[in-house]
Amino acid sequence: MINVGVRRFIIPAAWLWVMRHKETGDMNMFMKKAALTSGIAAAFMLASAGGASAFTACQVTDVGGIDDSGFNETAWKGVQDSMKSYGIDGRYLESQSETDYEPNLNALLDAKCDIIISVGFLMADATATSAGANPGAKFSIVDMAYDPTIPNVLGQVYATNQAAFMAGYISAGMSQTGVVGTFGGINIPPVTAFMDGFYYGVAYHNSQKGTNVQVLGWNPESKEGLFTGNFESLDDGRAFAQNLYDEGADIVMPVAGPVGLGSAALATELGPDALKIVGVDADMEVKDTNNPGVYLTSVLKRMDSTVMQVIKQAMDGTFEGGMIVGTLANDGVGIAPYHSFDSAVPAALKAEVEEIRAGIIAGSINVGG
Repeated sequence: MINVGVRRFIIPAAWLWVMRHKETGDMNMFMKKAALTSGIAAAFMLASAGGASAFTACQVTDVGGIDDSGFNETAWKGVQDSMKSYGIDGRYLESQSETDYEPNLNALLDAKCDIIISVGFLMADATATSAGANPGAKFSIVDMAYDPTIPNVLGQVYATNQAAFMAGYISAGMSQTGVVGTFGGINIPPVTAFMDGFYYGVAYHNSQKGTNVQVLGWNPESKEGLFTGNFESLDDGRAFAQNLYDEGADIVMPVAGPVGLGSAALATELGPDALKIVGVDADMEVKDTNNPGVYLTSVLKRMDSTVMQVIKQAMDGTFEGGMIVGTLANDGVGIAPYHSFDSAVPAALKAEVEEIRAGIIAGSINVGG
């Protein structure tokens, strides 16, 4: 746990980081509902489960948008599943930039939402501010938890390094060039947790099999690597994957939301024999219908499950501040099927990956190197 101003953020084991607290300037406390200043950015979207409900769950997205094929969309699926299962209403506001976070939260407070879910580590400051100013409201934040605990905020964090370790191992086992790569959107713990796990999974393969597969794009010791600086540009996804491919990588794991779609498009052009992609957050072979057959697997962060848990707690009166941690043991994280590569992955390698899963859960395998 690291001091940040007067509040400390809880950092799971995979999240070894140093963050400089950002000072936020004065903002307008409220935005006009359905503001048109940035197109659909502040449009107040309502999706209901058939008529008015006594309970409404609301979500503020990070800048990737509600249909990012990643963590915003997966978290929203948790709201949608709750609408179907619990008969509630669901609403969301999309953020086009970080300056939208606090106004969007305030707009949902004004709308009297019963639970407000903010998506993404970058929303930590805005969520803490809104929660502190509105102690009677219930908040939850994906990819973040606080210490000391904020009584009305329930954090949702994920041991993605566990699942990424498995993906790194399978990538090392499938690489033909002996070089794999990764890059991130921004150098923040929820991103680098994937990259740490991937790196150490490759290293574990090397130690177990006597191989020398190299990982480009990330050094977990120095915490330095390749970052696009955004979670939106498909052009950057293509360019970063091209650079890694040019350096010999035949498998690349982009950890940058929709940016990774650009990497997958490159893999489609080059062909999966030349370049394979490891997706993140969701099963990208299913989500990315424009690039079928290029995803070796995906590192799953099951935010839909934890979002449903949070909503249920808010509904039944058991909600309290703290955190929920998604792990391999509780199916909060995992890896996707191999899909079109299933027949290409040797049975022995598949069995080793399952043994690694069991070892991580049992604590006999250290995913931190």
